[in-house]
Amino acid sequence: QVQLVESGGGLVQAGGSLRLSCVASGRTFSNFAMAWFRQAPGKEREFVAVVSWSGATTNYADSVKGRFTISRDNARNTVYLQMNSLKPDDTAVYYCAADWGGSMNFQLEHEYDYWGQGTQVTVSG
Repeated sequence: QVQLVESGGGLVQAGGSLRLSCVASGRTFSNFAMAWFRQAPGKEREFVAVVSWSGATTNYADSVKGRFTISRDNARNTVYLQMNSLKPDDTAVYYCAADWGGSMNFQLEHEYDYWGQGTQVTVSG
């Protein structure tokens, strides 16, 4: 089992920044690709970003490219999402997810084995 706990959400004005953190416990963190998804009110959960087990490879949704950066610190069992130039459309609950071994289908929810409870991000216009 892996437990994932997100933090760092909050209320921010458009154009501002937030950094989300997700701390993992349980199994060897470096065995997992780590991702962030988000779910806005009335919408389905969507892929945001993923980082490989080593941190060497990242991928992003088109909607956040150039604004968000995903990274990880395997020594701290933590994955981060730095969010800059935030827009009201970024308002959502953000979830951390872990995929044992990683997958080419990293945008698909069902590829992920473990999920956090989510942290709310609200961007005011």
